[in-house]
Amino acid sequence: MRRPRILIVEDETDVLEANRIFLEAEGYEVACAINLKEARNILWERPPDLILLDVLLPDGSGYDFCGEIRGRTAAPIIFLTCMNSGEQIVGGFARGADDYVTKPFSIAELTARIRAIVRRAARVPDAPPELITIGKATVDLAAQTVEHEGTVHRLSYYEIELLRLLVERRATPVARDDILTRVWGLDASPTNRTVDNFIVKLRRKIEKLPEKPEHILTVYGFGYKLV
Repeated sequence: MRRPRILIVEDETDVLEANRIFLEAEGYEVACAINLKEARNILWERPPDLILLDVLLPDGSGYDFCGEIRGRTAAPIIFLTCMNSGEQIVGGFARGADDYVTKPFSIAELTARIRAIVRRAARVPDAPPELITIGKATVDLAAQTVEHEGTVHRLSYYEIELLRLLVERRATPVARDDILTRVWGLDASPTNRTVDNFIVKLRRKIEKLPEKPEHILTVYGFGYKLV
């Protein structure tokens, strides 16, 4: 069985080496890059199954690179960075990240998040591809895209799974805790803020006016529902 391949993009060589050693011991194949130039070469020659990406890199921004990656592959991206303000975290998710881990972090927490994402991304679908219509948006679950008023947006794995859940329970409020358990799993360590960030991302891609949503609605003090 092929080992999942992880690309680490990190300019702090001690952090890079420590993560490489630990992840290889966990059974992953690991490629390393200390800047965006090296990362591009590795990424386009042999795409990884998951990318661990720093934000502050010597030859550019990890945020910008995340958007560049999203134009080429749907491989999950986890930011590993010291930039920990709410605005910075939301910005990371808005650029297409699947998860956001701030330094210093627990290696056990990081590997739990990686395992959850890799396991879900590798899962074989048990149903035929679906097209979901939400207002004027059309979601293609197989292609991981949403088309809205002539514009096509790529969806991350977690965005797809969150939409699946909301569609299954259409018009019924879904609690944040239920979303966390169903979409992220018990062995990951997300928070209610994670759910809120992904809802914001989905609204930007699906709603005509994201600040005044008509389809992905907030049920205050509880969670969300799709109408």
